[in-house]
Amino acid sequence: MATHLDPGTDQAAVSCPGSGPGHERHLDPRTELSQFLRTRRARLKPADLGLADYGRRRRVQGLRREELAQLAGISVAYYTRLEQGNARNVSVEVLDAISHALKLSDAEHAHLLHLAKPKQHKRRLPLQRQQVRPALLDLLTALEGVPAYVWGRRSDVLAWNRMASAVFGDWEARAPRDRNWARIAFLDPVARRLFADWGSKASDVVGHLRWDAGQHADDPLLAELIGELCTQSGDFRTMWTAHDVKRKSHGSMRLMHPLAGELTLRYETFTLPGDEEQSLAIYHAEPGSASEEALRLLENWGPDASRARSAAARDRA
Repeated sequence: MATHLDPGTDQAAVSCPGSGPGHERHLDPRTELSQFLRTRRARLKPADLGLADYGRRRRVQGLRREELAQLAGISVAYYTRLEQGNARNVSVEVLDAISHALKLSDAEHAHLLHLAKPKQHKRRLPLQRQQVRPALLDLLTALEGVPAYVWGRRSDVLAWNRMASAVFGDWEARAPRDRNWARIAFLDPVARRLFADWGSKASDVVGHLRWDAGQHADDPLLAELIGELCTQSGDFRTMWTAHDVKRKSHGSMRLMHPLAGELTLRYETFTLPGDEEQSLAIYHAEPGSASEEALRLLENWGPDASRARSAAARDRA
């Protein structure tokens, strides 16, 4: 089986970088921190945290700053400076207290730490696409009968096996820059129809990009991607400004495949040793299910499965 390798805030303050010439080529960490804290605070109600709400009309959505500061055990002035993006000399202990008060998930907590205490003197990211180790290409080839691919920063799909193309589309036919889950999910209407619950898939993609932004706010290619998506997709713009952060490592997905019909697949995502910015995603069906039989039929199509799938998808468009 052939394996393919790619060479080569609140809602009033939209945190989308510009995508054209002359625009900023990075995300502003202070703005990202400010808007992340504001959106996390806005989603909580006093009753959620055992605070009294005396029925008075509240001028702000969610918790007030003084309520959050009280829960975190810090002064209102200190928290206000932090929410304005001034995280200078903030301690991990204070960030932990704020995280606990905001009821952040593990991914959100880690994201807060990355925004407030970015690593100093990080090496500049290369502008070339990431490379996949030859041994991983061999592993993809060895995974007969199950869709599998390697993806990296910015949701780029870096390498894949034949079954992944048969299920998700002919990535080899796409331009290298378009082998990207964010562009596929938001800018390709044919691919969008593949996902029975497109909103869930799209939310996961945006949540991963948010995680990436916390790690690499100075990545010009990430800023360019986000600017492009904000400009071309209202759905992306809405999800991006929500500041939700996700790192899903497993789950299930329901697809409406143009050849095989409805598929329900489970997936597992593994961070690769030696390169924490690449992940291996493997999909499989429940043993004995109709989806398992459908995958077997796609495998029997052989190398033409991805092209037949793409042609069928276009015919349905």
